[in-house]
Amino acid sequence: MAGDEMNKVYSPLPKMSMASKQRKTIHYLQKMKDEGTKIVQHCPTMLSPLFTLAADIAGVDINRLPPGDGPDSYEKIKNARQWIGSWRQMAPRIHINYVADTQAFASKEAALANFATFHQAGADSILPMGINNETLKYVADNYVIVYGHVGAISGWQTLGAFGGYKRLGKTCEEAMKVFKMAYEYQENGMKAMSIELVPIEVSNAVAKKMRVPVIGIAAGGECDGSEMVDGDTFGLMSSPASHAMTYGNLMKFAIDAYGAWANDVRTGAYPTDENGGGVHMDEKELDDFLNAIEKF
Repeated sequence: MAGDEMNKVYSPLPKMSMASKQRKTIHYLQKMKDEGTKIVQHCPTMLSPLFTLAADIAGVDINRLPPGDGPDSYEKIKNARQWIGSWRQMAPRIHINYVADTQAFASKEAALANFATFHQAGADSILPMGINNETLKYVADNYVIVYGHVGAISGWQTLGAFGGYKRLGKTCEEAMKVFKMAYEYQENGMKAMSIELVPIEVSNAVAKKMRVPVIGIAAGGECDGSEMVDGDTFGLMSSPASHAMTYGNLMKFAIDAYGAWANDVRTGAYPTDENGGGVHMDEKELDDFLNAIEKF
């Protein structure tokens, strides 16, 4: 066998880079913006990786993945590798945009260490809510892919800084603050961003001015794409958001399925012989067994 043929058969390293060409990288998303193709993003919230698998198969581009399990930021950061890895394993192609807890970027050195860990675990980009430009530039200069957020900042920051979860940018002054933040983020190395809860005109203008992809959340239709939370998509919210649409009633589907199964069990329709594997004992062996347990 020739040397090159032997290498193909026995080499433990089939190619130089182990990265998958099927992954929807930030380069892939940038190409979508440049070509005018709308980007679709979902946020699974409390649902399982199974839903991101379904989204991946359906052609959804981005999974905005909330922080992992844990009672506080420290535990979530500690468990992030396993958390991200479980979603990556389930959905190999979708772009995972991992939301980093504020504690993960408390300093620029901590940000680089933690963000690198998140990348290694399978996150394609990192979403640090409210990151400052100095830290952003530092991690971007070290090749961390930051896909951030402007407009209303989700989480506890919203309540403390803005007095609640409400729209920003209704005045020219406020709108310019949103635009300047987006522009500074882009110039300091941010590769994409979401824009949330601003007037349609503001989000459209920001998306048009930015070189990088801008994904709208309750923010207009001329952005480079849109995000929706799975709780809205599947009708799980007690009070649906005004910007959302319900495409399937997951709770009703689950209740109906459980109810039908429970009814079959109680009426004797389930299980049948086939559900039990259709396996029966030989008649003689059965007689011997029944006699044996009678004498036991």
